[in-house]
Parts: sequence; C-alpha cells; structure tokens
Amino acid sequence: MASPSPSPVRVVSRRSVKPPPRPRELIPLTSWDASSLLGNYIQKGLLFARPPLPTAELVGHLQAALADALASYYPVAGRFVTEQHRDGQGDVVVGCSVSVDCNGQGVDIIHAVADGVAVADVVPPDADVPRVVRAFFPLSDAVSYDGRELPLFAVQVTELADAGVFLGFACSHALCDGTAFWNFLNAWAEIARITRLAPPEARRAPASRPPLFERWSPDGTAAAPVVLPYADPSVLIETPPPPMRERMLHFSAESLAALKERARQELLAAGDTAGAGALTRFQALTSLVWRCFTRARRLAPDQETVCYVAADNRGRLRPPLPAEYFGNCVSAVKTEAVLASELLARGHGWAAAAVGRAVTAHTDAAIRARAAAWAASPVLYTRGLFPKNGVLMGSSPRFDMYGCDFGWGKALAARSGMANKVDGKASLYPGRDGGFDVEVVMLPEHMAALEQDDECWAAVSPDAAPAVKE
Repeated sequence: MASPSPSPVRVVSRRSVKPPPRPRELIPLTSWDASSLLGNYIQKGLLFARPPLPTAELVGHLQAALADALASYYPVAGRFVTEQHRDGQGDVVVGCSVSVDCNGQGVDIIHAVADGVAVADVVPPDADVPRVVRAFFPLSDAVSYDGRELPLFAVQVTELADAGVFLGFACSHALCDGTAFWNFLNAWAEIARITRLAPPEARRAPASRPPLFERWSPDGTAAAPVVLPYADPSVLIETPPPPMRERMLHFSAESLAALKERARQELLAAGDTAGAGALTRFQALTSLVWRCFTRARRLAPDQETVCYVAADNRGRLRPPLPAEYFGNCVSAVKTEAVLASELLARGHGWAAAAVGRAVTAHTDAAIRARAAAWAASPVLYTRGLFPKNGVLMGSSPRFDMYGCDFGWGKALAARSGMANKVDGKASLYPGRDGGFDVEVVMLPEHMAALEQDDECWAAVSPDAAPAVKE
C-alpha cells in the first residue's frame, strides 16, 4: 500500500493569543447554538496578494490586533464546559447542558508555509477547488463539541511561494453563526488596519459596534442553557463523509439580472403576479441550483426533493435582534417537497416562487414556534439528518468578506475548508464585481453530470477574480 503524499504545507510556529484579564463568565448555549454542537467548525478563508510585511512580522502584527479584538469578543477565547443533569433521585444522568466558559483560555494563530504553491495555484480558472486549499485551515477534523478542549477559534497564516498569503479561519459553529463570524473577523481586521499599520497620528478607535452576548429566548426571560437528552453527545459524532468535489461558480450581476427576468416572465405568463413582483436575485439563483442539482443527481421522476435555505433570524424577530447579536441566530427554511419530474417540468419561475414562499413564511411567529418545538424535543444536527435528495443553500452574499481588509487591501478570493460538506450543498459568497460566487459540493459522479448541464453553464459567468501580478 502506497504511503500518502506529504502535505505541501508545513507549520512553522503556533502561538496562543489571549484577551486581557476580565471577570470569569458563563454564557449558556441555547437552542440555535446547541443544535450545532456536532457540526464541524466554520472554515472560511481569504487569499491575499503580497502583503507589505515579511510573513513572520505579519503574524506578529495580526497576533497583536487579535489580542485587541478579543478584549471585546472575549467568548471567542473561551472553552465549552458541560454540566450533567440527573433525575429526581440524583442516580441517573438524564442529559447535559453546555456553556461557554469565558476564562481567557485563548485562541491559536499558526504560521505555515506552502512550499511550491503560488497564488495562481489556489484559484485555477474553470477547475475544482484544489485539494491543497484544505491544508490551509486549522481544526479540520474537529466538531464544535470538541471546543471543551480545543480552541473555539484558530487562524492559520499560510505563506505562499510567490509571497501571497492565505488566512484560513476556523470557528466553532456552536459559538456563532456566519453573521457573527464575519462581524468578528471584520472587527479584528479593522483593528489591524487602523491601529497597527496607520501612522500614530492617524490611529483611532475602531468604529465597529460592540457585540451582544446575551442569549435570546422565546419568552423574553433570561436564557438558560438548554438541557440536551444525552449524557455524552460525543457518542453521536459521525464518521467523515465520502470524498466530494468542489467548484466555485461565478454569476455576474448581469447574469443574475437575466436569471431573475427569466423567472419573472415565466411567473407572469403563469398568472402569478404576486410571485413575480416579490422575486429576488437570490430566489432566481437558488431555483437554478435546485433544478440543476436535481438533474445532475438523475433522480427518478417520482422521487421527492426539497430545497433548504439558511435564513438569518435577527431581522425577522419582533422585536428584531441587532446585527451585533453574537451567537447562532439562523434557521434552515425549506420549500414544499416536490417530485423531481414536477420540479423540472414546472420551470425556473415556479421553483423561484417556491423558494420565495418558504422565505416569506419564516416570520416571527414561525421562528418562535420552531424554537419552542426544538426545546421540547432537542435534536443535534448531523449530516445524516440531511435528506439525500435535498439541496442546501448556505452562507450568504451579504457577508462582508471582501471588506475584511487587514491593512494591505482587498482579498483576491474567498474559499472554504473541508468542513460541513455534503452532497448537494451550495454556499453563497459575494462576488468581487457585485455578482455572486457559489461554491457547489457534490459527489464526483454528480459533479461530472453537473458539468454537462446546459442550463447551469448558460448562466455561469467568467471568473471575475483579478489577474495576479508577478
């Protein structure tokens, strides 16, 4: 048996970064947080051209700014702590609850070198995401519940052969969702940009608003940690999924407008003026992905399929939660189930309107009802719960990925690691040109079929990433 090929990425140093001392605090994990305990860490990263500092000096600069950011985002430097709950007699463990122990345990910053890997190798045009990108992220095998011992956040600064840099971030998904994750990264970047690289006379306090850590509860009372019906949730951790293929597809603003207009005209022709009037670019793109994935999987005509959409609950609650709410505040909203044959026969407009109906129905009342139902019967989400014929639209083009400027300019590209990948998942990213980028993940045989799908490729635009200058 041949030995595995050595990784082109080697670790040079690993440092622990801690916030300034503060009183110890416990923050409970409530429904949206605890449900993600068995999922992988969030893994997102940014590719940059040559920074103005040698990498070793750059790591020190980022480390100092990260320590400053943790002064406000102190739970990020904590660890999870588990409390067991017993029956009335105290003899039998009937469940457990998890909280964030904010005691300044620290996060990791890692300096690595990718020998022989250049910026252009990371973002090859019209190709799968290279496997080497997975080695740019820390904590790849961890699930969020491992945050009892592992850092809840880590960053790997990977130096490329042509002096480019990839910043790979990993954060426990039970600690926060994508909105909070990118808020933290942008706050850190703002500190690095303003207070470290600027001349002393230009330095000023960051403008970012402070995070809100108080957990939301449906009845408005002080949130308590949810009691999970497991003595030890780690026994539910799944084996790794089979190998997947990943591609980044770019949709320009013009392409998205054309998709939306096509769906609108179909809905008007069908007499659905309400659906046509409420149509968005997101719905039009999600409809395309749902239909194309269904074809690529070659579902039998009588097999049902459903589309899930990750929805931020902050602005949908009444009263709304502020954008600075730091925790999980997201739900997977699903469309009505439909036969594969009907999804394809009814057309692009019908599927877009179905997505729109699902999102519109996700109101304050619906969110509270789902939260109450989950609390009555808690479930930890795993890959096995995801329907094999389903499509999941994750992440968001609203996340300020390209505004995350650490002081040497806009990123060339955003990528993810190997975490939380399932067949039929699509993650939305903002495009550099005002469009959207979509990371599609499928089994190899399904991706091969998708590459032959005319409807998909008619809408895909040439990659708008800038050319890398030597």
